[in-house]
Amino acid sequence: MQDVSSLVAQAREGRPRAVARLISLVEGASPQLREVMAALAPLTGNAYVVGLTGSPGVGKSTSTSALVTAYRKQGRRVGVLAVDPSSPFSGGALLGDRVRMSDHASDPGVYIRSMATRGHLGGLAWAAPQAIRVLDAAGCDVILVETVGVGQSEVEIASQADTSVVLLAPGMGDGIQAAKAGILEIGDVYVVNKADRDGADATARELNHMLGLGEARGPGDWRPPIVKTVAARAEGVDELVEALEKHRAWMEERGVLAERRTARAAREVETIAVTALRERIGDLHGDRRLGALAERIVAGELDPYRAADELVTGLTQG
Repeated sequence: MQDVSSLVAQAREGRPRAVARLISLVEGASPQLREVMAALAPLTGNAYVVGLTGSPGVGKSTSTSALVTAYRKQGRRVGVLAVDPSSPFSGGALLGDRVRMSDHASDPGVYIRSMATRGHLGGLAWAAPQAIRVLDAAGCDVILVETVGVGQSEVEIASQADTSVVLLAPGMGDGIQAAKAGILEIGDVYVVNKADRDGADATARELNHMLGLGEARGPGDWRPPIVKTVAARAEGVDELVEALEKHRAWMEERGVLAERRTARAAREVETIAVTALRERIGDLHGDRRLGALAERIVAGELDPYRAADELVTGLTQG
């Protein structure tokens, strides 16, 4: 058993080993997880969480690295959660995005963590919300969350980030990219990366057209900007940071930031509660109550919905 209060104190001092151990407790669903979250609760709520998503090959890792450089120039502490697909054999992360961010490996103001999805769909690891809390409590000013890159299904990032950045690149099926409804609905800022390639302007125009076809926006509503970058050469990155800061200011002015964070916390509570119920239901296999309900269904005395209601009632009261 680890001394959680000591780990939290060390993490607040910026010690990477303590941060790593706390995130490992989260990923491993440690019995100490409740103690960890209770200790972190009063220390969170200060970090600005930016999610980066997009199809594989658009340059998410390179863009993330470029943003780290830009924020470090401003003197901000940066945390990075790079969520990679899991190995079907070991369950570990396959890509190891830290390899692409090696320039920041020795910077004490940057913490980079690769996390495996472990079969969780939506582009994020199941432990990502708690890992974000750890980095927030550890004093990170900005947390960059880079998703797996699974295409249209990775819209889950919108529920975990304050600002969602959607990256596209020319020559990668631009029309299909722009037409993906889920991607168009979650973006707060759009980036056409690799803008030195042919077709970048066409990609930006098509994206702008698709956004214009979206839901009507009233005066003062946020219209997602489109920023062209060449992340590998840090071109356009300052403009991207400026767009992010404008979105943050807009959210703070209109109370949207607080609304998003409250909704995020509500989803987190719901997920924890559902997981707990699922575990308790899993323990019922072979249990007398479940068998009795199944027998009544077979006998025609009970329908499956009423049986489920009785089971849930018994679990919540038991």
